[in-house]
Amino acid sequence: MSTKHSQYLIGVDIGTTNTKAIAFGLDGAILAASNITYMPLPAAEAGAHELDPHTLFNAVIETVRQVVAQTQAATLTGIAFSSAMHSLIAVDKAGLPLTNVITWADLRSNRQADALKATEAGKRIYQRTGTPIHPMSPLCKLIWLRETQPELFGSAHKFIGIKEYIFHKLLGKYYIDHSIASATGLFDIYELDWNAEALAVAGVGPDRLSRPVSPLSVLKGIDLSYATQLGIDPATPVIPGGSDGCLAQLGSGALQPGDVSLTIGTSGAVRMMGNRPQHDPQARIFNYILAENYYVSGGPINNGGVLLKWYAEHFLGRTFQDTEDFDWFVQQAAQAPAGADGLIFLPYVQGERAPVWDAAAKGMFFGIQARHTQAHFMRAIVEGVNFALYQVAQSLEETIAPMQHVYASGGFTKSNQWLQWLTDLFGRPVTVPTTGDASATGAAIVGFKALGLIGQLQFAGNHVSEATTFLPNESHRPAYLYNYEIYSSLYQRLKDLFHRPNNQ
Repeated sequence: MSTKHSQYLIGVDIGTTNTKAIAFGLDGAILAASNITYMPLPAAEAGAHELDPHTLFNAVIETVRQVVAQTQAATLTGIAFSSAMHSLIAVDKAGLPLTNVITWADLRSNRQADALKATEAGKRIYQRTGTPIHPMSPLCKLIWLRETQPELFGSAHKFIGIKEYIFHKLLGKYYIDHSIASATGLFDIYELDWNAEALAVAGVGPDRLSRPVSPLSVLKGIDLSYATQLGIDPATPVIPGGSDGCLAQLGSGALQPGDVSLTIGTSGAVRMMGNRPQHDPQARIFNYILAENYYVSGGPINNGGVLLKWYAEHFLGRTFQDTEDFDWFVQQAAQAPAGADGLIFLPYVQGERAPVWDAAAKGMFFGIQARHTQAHFMRAIVEGVNFALYQVAQSLEETIAPMQHVYASGGFTKSNQWLQWLTDLFGRPVTVPTTGDASATGAAIVGFKALGLIGQLQFAGNHVSEATTFLPNESHRPAYLYNYEIYSSLYQRLKDLFHRPNNQ
């Protein structure tokens, strides 16, 4: 093994559908990888979306164990973490879960979010925390839990997220990195501490939350039994890392002004990086922390690749294995022309986050005619996801800076056709870095930086320069922009209908 690969660091990304562990050399080269997929628990009530915390913890243990077993010839320098944002778990004094993991996709706090969003307090909290008022946020989940399950709320010792649950089991203490904290709706992104007004609205004190720490902190003291399971030294450094969105920005190499990172997996997101939070009077975007003087602004969408799975299983009767079948779906959709002969899909099947932040929003096909075939409907779905991301990107352009270059990551990058369609709509080059996972890569970069093994927040190697770049086909863009103009007006025209009491 070469000298530069004599040391390695494991980046772990804990998502809502799978956990990935990847071993990286100092130059960003991937030395080993492991992935475990899981499913959400059956919904006990409308709007519920939960995961089993034990399943997630076991996935972390097993993926890291497998990677360590594949890299015996090198020295492990540390483990750094990325995780999905907005999760909430109530735990007792022993750290045992009183609830499942309530994920970002859980919509049961919709009524509480709507009520808070309409107040001056809600507007102040958005400005100070950078998190839009929406059912995704732990802030709104806490209000809902307090109102609907007061006994459980009162008896809970702590309210934590999935990464904090992992850390408590591994290290015996509750830590939350500033990046994940900045997505809770409870954390002041200017003071780097819990926000008093948000805590008062939620009905909790700082003692019932985790201790905020820098994403670049170095934590030690892994429980001996777990260290033995993993096959590592208990003194191995643990680096908190950050949120999957912020780390995907870093791992994609989208670090220059005007660089956009775009992700489509189950859901999707568009982001830009800056050295301070960005104010949007229309409250369309989030402002989350990556590290000191590194802020990621952007917007997530609820409806990404999950729509392809939904349509394939419910309308085509076909089992759909998430990202593995993205390319199949898109190839079928390619039988219809760009613009789907005027068929437009509003993709709000699971409500929507950015830029409308409305859990009551609904999906629809607009412009159906007799000439439209199955392929037209499939193409309209893919184009609807692209339109949703393009609308978020326009919000960022209006708030921050013009787009210059787009860096793509996520499961959809397995489909070159989808990447080309997105490129044609955006009208900018779209680059797909060669790294295995942008969020895990970002976690590794933060880990190496925290340990002093690299000088800045990026790899010195060529993990981005060897990427694949797609160039826009300008002949297709007019059809997309014509449909996009109609698409962008549909929500405002239908919003009142979505919010009728019997339509919620």
